[in-house]
Amino acid sequence: MSTDIKYRTEAHATGGGRDGTAALKSGMLTLTMTPPKELGGSGAGHNPEELFALGYAACYLGAMRFAAQSEKLGEVPDNATVNAHVGIGPRSDGGFGLQVKLVVNMPGVETVVAEKIAERGHHICPYSNATNGNIAVETEVV
Repeated sequence: MSTDIKYRTEAHATGGGRDGTAALKSGMLTLTMTPPKELGGSGAGHNPEELFALGYAACYLGAMRFAAQSEKLGEVPDNATVNAHVGIGPRSDGGFGLQVKLVVNMPGVETVVAEKIAERGHHICPYSNATNGNIAVETEVV
């Protein structure tokens, strides 16, 4: 499958990777990276899982809005939210893996409509497409 790329970004990591600095080439964002305390780090900076959670939550909310509008499924209210819970841990077959839980809240939208919008959002969202079949992603509509 090919992708017609319309936008690219670039980031640079220095130091120990999870214990160093990560910055966008544009200079608009530079972060101190440290492993979380749960993985033996100081927890004094940020980690890749936090950044993944931020990106996935924002992208998925936008994808649900796009799906709802383009497929005429209903309207995603302005006060809709997505909370992305990202976990990391050792895999039984070696290395580390991720798990994601997306909690979707669309106040005032009927549950069946919100669930359909949430389901269709996964077909639009590049994070959902990238993770599909690779990591466990659970979606809960509340």
